[in-house]
Amino acid sequence: MSTTLTGTPPGVPQRPDTDLLLHPDPAVAADHAGAENLLRCWARETGAAPGTDGVLRVPVLDGVARIAAPVRYWSPCGWHRFGPVTLVTGGTSEIGRSSAPVDAVTVAALIGATTGRGEGGHLATLVAQVADSVARTADILAYRRTEAGPEQLPFLRAEQSLLLGHPQHPAPKGRDGLAPAQSAAYSPETHGSFRLHWYAVDRELLAADSAEPLTAERITADLLGDPAALPPGTAALPLHPWQAGELALRPAVAELLEQGRLHDLGVRGEPWHSTSSVRTVLRPGTPWMLKLSLGLRITNSRRENLRKELHRGVEVHRLLEAGLAAEWRAAHPGFDIVRDSAWIGVDAPGLADPTGLDTVLRRQPFGPDIRAYCIAGLVAEQPLGDTLDSALAGVLRHLAARTGRPLSAVAAEWFERYLDAVVLPVLWLDGRGGIALEAHQQNTLVLLDADGRPVGGRYRDNQGYYFRESHRGELESRLPGIGASSDTFVPDRVADERFGYYLGINHLLGLIGAFGAQRLADEGHLLTLLRRFLAGPAATATGSGLPAQLLDAPTLRCKANFLTRLKGLDELVGPVTTQSVYVTLPNPIATP
Repeated sequence: MSTTLTGTPPGVPQRPDTDLLLHPDPAVAADHAGAENLLRCWARETGAAPGTDGVLRVPVLDGVARIAAPVRYWSPCGWHRFGPVTLVTGGTSEIGRSSAPVDAVTVAALIGATTGRGEGGHLATLVAQVADSVARTADILAYRRTEAGPEQLPFLRAEQSLLLGHPQHPAPKGRDGLAPAQSAAYSPETHGSFRLHWYAVDRELLAADSAEPLTAERITADLLGDPAALPPGTAALPLHPWQAGELALRPAVAELLEQGRLHDLGVRGEPWHSTSSVRTVLRPGTPWMLKLSLGLRITNSRRENLRKELHRGVEVHRLLEAGLAAEWRAAHPGFDIVRDSAWIGVDAPGLADPTGLDTVLRRQPFGPDIRAYCIAGLVAEQPLGDTLDSALAGVLRHLAARTGRPLSAVAAEWFERYLDAVVLPVLWLDGRGGIALEAHQQNTLVLLDADGRPVGGRYRDNQGYYFRESHRGELESRLPGIGASSDTFVPDRVADERFGYYLGINHLLGLIGAFGAQRLADEGHLLTLLRRFLAGPAATATGSGLPAQLLDAPTLRCKANFLTRLKGLDELVGPVTTQSVYVTLPNPIATP
């Protein structure tokens, strides 16, 4: 990896030090990954920047000490890279100053305490989550450096490749509540696979909907594969095995089990495989994925399905099939939404929302001949050997070798193709359809041809839709009653802020930052290409207001994952306007 600094004042020294993510001790590599994430979050959420000597310093302990890290790469888009992190005490001059290595957990505690926002015990919770994330990352690296894993569908292999997680989150691999053996079995990064736990629910308590030819009850019965196991008058309910153990301790569920209205069928069937979200599972050979309720905190939320999200997935499928999909495909035939077209769960007195028992039935459209990558997985660094090359780096190096062209030229062409194949359709749905997608990198898939060039894309997530209030009339004419149960309409200003963050910052700036940090292309050049795209087809062919916002706004609103965790917020709870902390950033896309 190059050590050239980008976006820093002239004269800043280059840092030739070895990348600690490649350290042979997985614990050291994982700890450095955690510290880098925290410093990236701090720089983004506070506006901190390195000094002219190329060192980022964070005052801590009321100014008597500083967290210091040499900058190995400073990214205009936020994907910074750092050398070893130390705690410096003493005066500002070299005389009397001392420094000592500092781990990620200590970094989290010290910089969290400086914000004054860790009230109510949330700082202690954040520190514990960072410790959990670092420990799990070490386990992941130890496993992946010795185990190649089984042959998988290309889609599943890509889903299981996010070894370090979200580069702008303080605890991307935190899964508090999973014991080590459970973590190994349930985590995608360790090729987790497991048999589902099944309940049977009396039909009088059954809650379900399906926009498919088959009812949700029939779909889950087929997936169970053992009709004799179902008591008369019941429907099959799939559960994550961890969730089943936790549910039995909830008084309302325990009462239903004791009354015989829920029936515990135990663990059954063939293994299912974890995908990148942990709770969405896939079984090769079946036409369905299952998005299970899972009461673990993963990144910013406990992952139990809310009823409005279940309605939303089916509603979007019906809306698309009512004519919107045909219009969309006419303009962008290579893009679609992975359909959450059915769901099944339980309604009973005493069960709150979320019930913990509800499951999304998601179509599984990715066969062995389809190269589908979630963007987060495609750009994820792989600290497994002598390099950090991501799948994206492998694709681009292959194309450069095959065509005999410079890597930078191939990368720029790939990026432009990507904008046309993936970003343009998302902007069209916003402008023409009135639906802004929560199109962050893990929710967005790119389809690659045999040579690795982008040819299409998919979006997946029944949570992440924003129906624009300004398009309410058009959407209701397409699907009468839309939004009544799904609570999906939001004011345009909210849609603008969230769409700008998820597609503009998380997705596009994150992608450009990955190109730069992995030395695949110059970020400044890719930003120029993005501006040209936004001023051209993105503005003229989509009707979306986001291109003008990204080009003209001097600042952008950005979700602050560190501050969100410090406030103890759960992004699935409460009104959409208050689920996360947002901060204001300088806009690197704005036309100079």
